[in-house]
Amino acid sequence: MIEVTYFSDPGCPWAYSVSPALAVLRWRYGDQLRWRLVTVGLTERPEQYLERGYTPARSARTYVWFRRFGMPFASEPRPRVVATARACRAIVATRLTFPGRELEALRALQFAWATTPLVLDEDDQVAIALTSVPGLDVDAVIGRLDDPEVGEAYEADKREARAAKGSATELQGKAAATDGPVRYTAPSLIFSQNGARLEAGGFQTIEAYDVLVANLDPSLERAAPATEPLPVLEAFPQGLTTAEVAAVMAPGNMQPDLVAAEGALVDLVAEGRARRAPLANDALWTAIPESDS
Repeated sequence: MIEVTYFSDPGCPWAYSVSPALAVLRWRYGDQLRWRLVTVGLTERPEQYLERGYTPARSARTYVWFRRFGMPFASEPRPRVVATARACRAIVATRLTFPGRELEALRALQFAWATTPLVLDEDDQVAIALTSVPGLDVDAVIGRLDDPEVGEAYEADKREARAAKGSATELQGKAAATDGPVRYTAPSLIFSQNGARLEAGGFQTIEAYDVLVANLDPSLERAAPATEPLPVLEAFPQGLTTAEVAAVMAPGNMQPDLVAAEGALVDLVAEGRARRAPLANDALWTAIPESDS
């Protein structure tokens, strides 16, 4: 078992864009990797972004630029610049109230951040984003956003994220110091086992993650790439984007073939074995259980 400390923030487009590589890790190694999500808390107030020159238009243009990494992004500007702290608190509240569901909450908030104009530092808007998590008691999560226990846990996450001074992440130029201490950027992954610790700071490729895992524990079982998309969708019931499916199907660590993956996914929809939900400039694909087909 390898422990993976995963530093992320729902408002970071780099963290969202790494999703195909993370899907590959989960496909290849499954339960042999144990994930621990740490929220970075990029900004507490919108003014922090405004002081750095961010505007709704600049953010929307940036999203178009990020499409090159494969994940869906919308280009509709938000009505205003948004801080990330409230959404991070929602993830922490999910972790404390419904342990094990925090990664689902992060993913829902990432999709909302990248593909909708929701103002995700307002509680009702955060709630809208979280309604896409099946079976999650959203009211319970939102009701705990100002709970002292949630606040303490969130601050602990922020302190852990801001302990990158002297790390391999800083050496690579993948750390940041936007609010004082040197911090791990989103996404940063730390793989650890039996006292050994290997860092993949900031945005990295699947090649980087794969070589760290292989060196840390070469006894792990490693699943082969998928040869068709249906088993991939069945393994990820929350749904996957085209780029995520293509990444899991890519042989070795070769460049994913998005066109071929999308074609195979379209065939599944035509056969009644998958659903396609439009998502910004792409789609979210989910498997249809045999009992429903």
